[in-house]
Amino acid sequence: MPTSRAGAKRTIITTMKELPNFLRLLGGLLTDRRVSNTDKLLVGGAIGYILLPMDFIPDYIPFLGEIDDLFLLVLALQRLIANAPRSVLEDHWMGEPGSLRSLDLERILVAAAFFLPRRVRRRLRAIGREI
Repeated sequence: MPTSRAGAKRTIITTMKELPNFLRLLGGLLTDRRVSNTDKLLVGGAIGYILLPMDFIPDYIPFLGEIDDLFLLVLALQRLIANAPRSVLEDHWMGEPGSLRSLDLERILVAAAFFLPRRVRRRLRAIGREI
């Protein structure tokens, strides 16, 4: 995990360069018959929740209103990737094989959090400890 703003910046830049590979992997996993339909439905449900105008926690509530959408999507994506067979991940990953091993959405989010205000970072850490 990045421990400095410079490390976080490198993680974000590397992730942005790999974005086409991540999107191809996601598309491949969502259409592959070897991947659990339950995991696919959870990702679809999270995306649907983000697109719906009504949320359980309305977006106008500072911090929590915006973060609930992202939190649900990351949980669903982590589950999709964790439960997919290794061979399926390798079939759909077009990047360097080594970067597939380090595919970790939580690490990427921690890096992104370095660019948030300090108060927001503390709240995110507190929420992470509760879960």
